Amino acid sequence: MTPPPGWYPDPSAPHQERWWDGTAWTQHRRATAPLGFGPAEGPPVPYPPPEQSDGGRGKAVALTTAAAVLVAAIVAGVLVLDEDDGGPGARTPAVTASATGPSPVSDPPSPSPTPSEPSADDPAVVEDQLNGVTFPLPDGWVRPRHVTEDDVMMTTDGTYDCPADGSVCRHGLVVSRTVTANAESSPRVLARQDIEDAADDAYDRDVVGNRPFGGIESHEEVASGPVAVAGRAGYYVRWRVTTNKGPGGYVQSLVFPSTVGTESPVLVRYVFDAGEDGPPLADMDRITKGIRPVGDAATGGGVGSGIGPTD
Repeated sequence: MTPPPGWYPDPSAPHQERWWDGTAWTQHRRATAPLGFGPAEGPPVPYPPPEQSDGGRGKAVALTTAAAVLVAAIVAGVLVLDEDDGGPGARTPAVTASATGPSPVSDPPSPSPTPSEPSADDPAVVEDQLNGVTFPLPDGWVRPRHVTEDDVMMTTDGTYDCPADGSVCRHGLVVSRTVTANAESSPRVLARQDIEDAADDAYDRDVVGNRPFGGIESHEEVASGPVAVAGRAGYYVRWRVTTNKGPGGYVQSLVFPSTVGTESPVLVRYVFDAGEDGPPLADMDRITKGIRPVGDAATGGGVGSGIGPTD
């Protein structure tokens, strides 16, 4: 049976007493009280009082009682003297006593663990598992946060109020999706078919029908041509878009065969705001050149790197 809470001989210092809380030793200690008397602080040890009677018989009973208590205390001290202080092998107290314990003292709370920060060695890439490629993550770009579309690979860091309707806009984003609703497989044809839709989705009407930039006023093609992407022959088309509100921007449609499965065409859309707050236009080429098959860091490409026919 585990002894109840109380003051018992301290296993590490028999000349003093230590508080047992019923399950383990606490840090509360006090000097050993004289037999028959409690200390000035804390509860007294419940030693049996001597009988109240006349003559030698009463004195003998009192002396016998005191001696019994003394022997019990010595035996308890010997039993626990060689045990570690509160360690896993420490014995429980051998004397049964009951008393009111000292006021509990709360230990200072342990500090909460700090969430681990991303390692500096982590590759700055975003993986598109469905299409089997990875994208480099340039400075100023982040993995998508609070974005409803599940095919967004990255966005510029932060948001701003759109110039026309007050909704939230981002200065740049990159989208990757598989072309499934079109029987056409030519990267050139698919890129040219998609570029107008890419411009409308980015700068005319958004997915809920708002016009964050007041609509498109005009556009012009600023670049196009074959491109090697992840070791595959692709094609891209880039437009400069002028809007009714704000500085407008650039959109690009890039198509190349997937590196996995049936090699279905992969469409990558780039949306970059123009003006000083927009991302560097050169990031389009950097991202394209850095696209790699998953697990293959050596196979790349780049604008102007043609490998075979693109249509």
